[in-house]
Amino acid sequence: MSETKKIWWMIKKDLLVLWRHKPRLFSIILFPILMIALFGYGMGGEIENIPVVIVKQTDGPVTDATLNAVKGMSLYNVQDIISDPQRGREMVESGQVKAAILLPPDYENLNTSNSKSVVVYVDSSDQMATQMLVPATQALFSEISSQIGMKKLEALQSQSTTPSSSIQVQSQGVQPSSSLSSINFQNIMNSINFQVNKIYGDTKYIDFLVPAILAMTVMMGAMMSMGESLAGERERGELARLFMTPTSVSTVVAGKIISRLVIQTTTAMILLGSAILLFNITISGSMLLTILLLILIALCFVGFGIMVSARVGTQEDYVQMVMPFSMPMMFISGVFYPLETMPWIFQKIAYIAPLTYANDAMRGVMLKGASIGDIWIDIAVLLGFTLLFFAMGVTRFNRDI
Repeated sequence: MSETKKIWWMIKKDLLVLWRHKPRLFSIILFPILMIALFGYGMGGEIENIPVVIVKQTDGPVTDATLNAVKGMSLYNVQDIISDPQRGREMVESGQVKAAILLPPDYENLNTSNSKSVVVYVDSSDQMATQMLVPATQALFSEISSQIGMKKLEALQSQSTTPSSSIQVQSQGVQPSSSLSSINFQNIMNSINFQVNKIYGDTKYIDFLVPAILAMTVMMGAMMSMGESLAGERERGELARLFMTPTSVSTVVAGKIISRLVIQTTTAMILLGSAILLFNITISGSMLLTILLLILIALCFVGFGIMVSARVGTQEDYVQMVMPFSMPMMFISGVFYPLETMPWIFQKIAYIAPLTYANDAMRGVMLKGASIGDIWIDIAVLLGFTLLFFAMGVTRFNRDI
C-alpha cells in the first residue's frame, strides 16, 4: 500500500510541475491539435484558388462565356482581366499569379475553320500547382472548343442554300455542290489549339522541394541548437559559472550567434552539395546569392532561438515553447505543397511566418534565376524578423534564471 501511495505521489508531483510550467502545459495541449489540423488540411486538401490572370483581346459572347467558365471553377482565382499579352507574362514571371491565360484576337470569329490558339503561361517553378493547372485548363478549353465547333457548324449550315440536304448527302458519302463540301469537320470541332508555355521549363518535384528543405533544415537546426546552447547550459549551471567571470551578456550572445551561424551554414552547404550530386539539382541563379540567403536564414532563426531561450530555465521548457512555432511553420509555409491547399485563414497566417519568405527567396534564386532585385521584399522581411528577434532576445535575456 505504501508503494502505491508513493507512485501516486510521483504522478501528482509531475502533474503539479507541469501545471506550474504554463508554457509547457499550453504546448502539450495545443501542439497535437495544430499538427493534425495542418497535416489534414495540407496533405488531404485540394488545391484551389490558384491566382491567374486572363488576357482577352476581343469582346463578345464567346469571350464572356469563357470568362464565366473560368471564374466558375474553384481551381482558379482570377486576379485581373487585362488586354496586354506581355503584361500577362510579366505577372507570371514576377510571381503575382501562377498562370496567364491568353485568348487570341480572333477568338470571337466563327466564320473560319482555322483553329484559334489559346496560350497559357505557367509558373512551372511551382510544380504541384502546374500539375493541377495544365490538365484542368486543357480540359476546360477542350469543352469550349467543342461548343465553338458546334456554333461554327450551325453558322455554316445557315449560310448554305440547302443545309439539310447537304448534310444528308455528306453522310451518304456523296460530294454535295454546296459550300459545305470543302469543310474539314475535324478542324471545326478542334476549334481551339491549346498551347502551354512553362516559363521555367519542366520542373520535377525534387526541384520544387530542395530549396524549401534547405531553408527548413537551417530553421530547425538553428532553433533546436539554441535550446541546447543557451537553455541547456543555463540548466546545467554553465551559464551561471560563465557570468561569474567579467563577461557581458552581449559577449555571450555574440559568441553563440557566430558559432551557431557557422555550424548551420556548414550543414546547409553539405545538404546543398548532396542534393546537387545525388539528384542533379541545378541552381538557375547565383550560387553566391544562394549561400548569402542561407546565412541570412540561419541568422534569422538563431535570433528566434535567442528570443525564446532568453527567459526559459530548462531545455525542456525551451523545446516545448519552440515546437508549436517550428512544426506548424513547416506545413503553412509551403515547404511540401503550395499554400493554396490550405484554408484561407492558414494562408493569411503563413505571411507572418519567416519560413514563408525564406522558401520564396530560395525558390526564386534556385528555380527562377532571380536576382536580389527580384527577391528584395523577401530579404527585407527576413532582415526585419532578424532585427526583431535579436532585439527582443538581448533586451529580455535573463542571466539569473
